[in-house]
Amino acid sequence: MLGFTTNLSSKNNFFINTKIDKMKSVLHKAVTRGHADHGWLKSHYTFSFAGYHDPERMHFGVLRVLNDDRVAPGKGFGTHPHDNMEIISIPLEGDLEHRDSMGNTTTIREGDVQVMSAGTGIQHSEYNKNNNKEVKFLQIWILPKKRNVEPRYDQVSIREIEKENAFYQVLSPNSDDEGVWIHQDAWFHLGKFKAGATDSYQIKKEGNGVYAFILEGEVTIDGQRLEERDGFGIWETDSFHLRATTNSRVLLMEVPMELNRIKL
Repeated sequence: MLGFTTNLSSKNNFFINTKIDKMKSVLHKAVTRGHADHGWLKSHYTFSFAGYHDPERMHFGVLRVLNDDRVAPGKGFGTHPHDNMEIISIPLEGDLEHRDSMGNTTTIREGDVQVMSAGTGIQHSEYNKNNNKEVKFLQIWILPKKRNVEPRYDQVSIREIEKENAFYQVLSPNSDDEGVWIHQDAWFHLGKFKAGATDSYQIKKEGNGVYAFILEGEVTIDGQRLEERDGFGIWETDSFHLRATTNSRVLLMEVPMELNRIKL
C-alpha cells in the first residue's frame, strides 16, 4: 500500500483514494448502520431501507440492500410481494423457513445460500422455524440486468465447497458454476481465515467493484483495518489483498458499479 488521502468524509462515509493509480473505496463502520427494533425483529441496515434513509447510503453499484437481521424464536415475516430484484439470503445461525407463491416450502440454515429472482412478481414468507433460539441471516438485494424475467427459486449447500484461509465462490451469473446464480454480472465469495492468513482477490469483470462485509473478526484490506460488521467498498481497481488479524469470516460481493438505467 502506498498511503492514502481522504477525498470526502461524513459521519457515515469515508471515501478514500488508496492507491496512486485510481483505486477508490468507501468505508461503512458497523456503528454507522441504520437500525430498527420491532421486538420480534432486530435489523441493521447498511443501505437505506424502510424507515432508515440516508441519501449517501442508497446503494453500492447494483447492490441495493444489505440487511443484517435477527428474528425472535417462532416469529417471522408474513407473506409479502417482490418484483424485479435478485434476493439472496445467507443464514448465519438457526433455521429459517421459506414459503412462496411458486410452491416452494424449504428451510435454510447456516451453510446454505438461497436466491430468488423476483422478476415479474412473487410473494413469500420467512419464519424462524425454532421456538427456542434466534435466527440470524443476511438479506441482500441486487438490481438485475434484465427486468420481468420468469420468477425462480434456488438454494444450495456450500458446506462441501467451503475452504479455509481462501475465498470460495457461492454465487455467480452462470448456472453451471459453484453456488447459486442470478440475473446479474455479480460474484459472491466467502472466506474463513485463521489469524495471520492472507489471500488476494481478482476482479472478475471490468467495471465491477467489490463490497466486503466482515462477518466475524478483524482483517485489513489493502491496509484498511476492518472490524466485525464493517463494510468496505472498492472499485476502479483490478485486485486487492486481505490479511486476517484475528480468526475471521468475510463475505465479498462483486457487482457492476453502473446501474444500467434500472430505477432504484
